[in-house]
Amino acid sequence: MKCVILAGGLGTRLAEETVRIPKPMVEIGGRPILWHIMKIYAAHGITDFIVCLGYKGYVIKEYFANYVLHMSDVSVDLSTGEIELSHSASEPWRVTMIDTGANSMTGGRLRRVLPLLKDEEAFCLTYGDGVGDVDISSLIAFHKAHGKRATVTAVPPPRRFGQLITQGDKVMDFSEKPLGDGGLINGGFFVLSPEVGEYLEGDRTIWEQGPLQKLAEDDHLRGYAHPGFWQPMDTIREREELEELWDSGKAPWKIWD
Repeated sequence: MKCVILAGGLGTRLAEETVRIPKPMVEIGGRPILWHIMKIYAAHGITDFIVCLGYKGYVIKEYFANYVLHMSDVSVDLSTGEIELSHSASEPWRVTMIDTGANSMTGGRLRRVLPLLKDEEAFCLTYGDGVGDVDISSLIAFHKAHGKRATVTAVPPPRRFGQLITQGDKVMDFSEKPLGDGGLINGGFFVLSPEVGEYLEGDRTIWEQGPLQKLAEDDHLRGYAHPGFWQPMDTIREREELEELWDSGKAPWKIWD
């Protein structure tokens, strides 16, 4: 099965980082968050990736073009220019990087790569800025079992703000990271059938609006509940939180050895 990763957005709320690199290349523990996402899928046997490029896409191309070189011991014969690689720790991945337009929206990016997926029974789709300990194998099995065109992973909203419990101007209680109200949100980690292309009209199509809404109306959208860890990286604070988890050695999304 192939996995499509949306990696073309601007990431304006991470401007301190994304002024020089695309958001999926912002590092957690010395590796781009894009690498972390791919490792999650690879832990479930999915190693064929299609990365939808846009803003500063050349940075992602250069990273993977040089990946094997950077992950290997290198001998260079300066007289002939011959380069020999040994003891490679590179990943056994196939990474196809497609320029899907500087200004395309999420649905437009997916639409541009659909020709690469037309012969697939189903494929995975996710965003290039969020990690979680999602059981990808169970997610795929769930999608195949219900027989509909689309599955979205449903997650509790992130706890971004402390909550004040007040009585008049008196603060009765404060919760640093309050629980949500029980509602669920789109956590990415989709499994889709190629027929979803019928809902994509052009580059300005926003996947999260018309297509998902229409799929729901047509009874072709199911939610896979994921009560475990899930965290987007939309802000510097969230990047720092993910960095702290990684440095602690207890990153919940690190499901690989």
